[in-house]
Parts: sequence; structure tokens; C-alpha cells
Amino acid sequence: MRKLFLLVVIVMAAITASAQEGIYLGGGISLWRNNDVDKTSFSITPDVGYNLSEKWAVGVELAYAHKGYDGEDAISTNAFALAPYARYSFYENKIVRLFLDMGFGFSTYKEKHAESVNGFEIGVKPGLAVKLNDNFSFITKVGFAGYRDDYYRGEENGFGVALDGENISIGIEYEF
Repeated sequence: MRKLFLLVVIVMAAITASAQEGIYLGGGISLWRNNDVDKTSFSITPDVGYNLSEKWAVGVELAYAHKGYDGEDAISTNAFALAPYARYSFYENKIVRLFLDMGFGFSTYKEKHAESVNGFEIGVKPGLAVKLNDNFSFITKVGFAGYRDDYYRGEENGFGVALDGENISIGIEYEF
């Protein structure tokens, strides 16, 4: 876990040091405490990409997620994921941009005292970017359409479309 975190920091530092126009960094974090079942969960999802043109970009999202139950049945789960994508922006004005992230992701997660589970997803995530200034944008992705099999997010296996509140990600993006 520490090695992956160190690798993410080194990659982001290298990209920042050699930043050129068109490169963007982003991502999100989450933290949740469920007092009813003594469960704490958090995730960090850094994202780096490159704008190929006004319409197309390519990028990759890295993810680390942890879930831990306290009390008598103390259980913890750690997950890692790598998800490259192609982003198509189909509408843009001076402030708002609508896009689709099309890609696939590979994940592995392990519950304490159990075998690790590898999974994947392939699909589309619709998104919205709101420009805050010349460099910063507020980014949200709402939903997922595609196929998942044992992917770390814990949703059911199979294919379909999910545009509910459980499939929202929110983050900030910095463009060089």
C-alpha cells in the first residue's frame, strides 16, 4: 500500500515538473463513517490526463479504497484500481463542458484473512465540468453504463445502466 502511494506521488510530481499545456491533474477523495455498523470507509482517486484536442483527451485514474469494521467482528478491506479512459467532450461553452469518459478498469481487493479478488469494468461515465477559473474546474461524473465483474466498488456483477445518486463522483481538476 505504501509503495503504491509513493508511486502515485512520484508520478504526479514528475508530471507537474514537466507540465506542458494540455496536461491535467484531478481526482477526488471520500470519507464516510457509518455509526450503526461501526464502519469507516475512505478512498482517494487521483486522475491524470492529456488533452489531445478540444474534443478528445486520454487519461488514467488510480484508486485506493479502504473499508474497516470496528468492534467484535473487526474486518478490513483494501482495494486498488487502475482505470485508463478516453474522454469525449460533446458540448462546451465558456463555463460548462459535458463529456463522456469511455474506458475500462482493473481492480484487486483483499479482505483481511481472505483471498484477494480481481475484477474489471468496461463502460461509459457521463460527466460535467464547471470552469472555476483559467486552471481549475469542478468535475462530476454521474452514473455508469457498461459491464462490471467483481470490481472494487462493490456493486453487483453484470451489465446495465445506473444513473442514481450512488454513482456520483465529485472532484477538482487542474489544467496546466
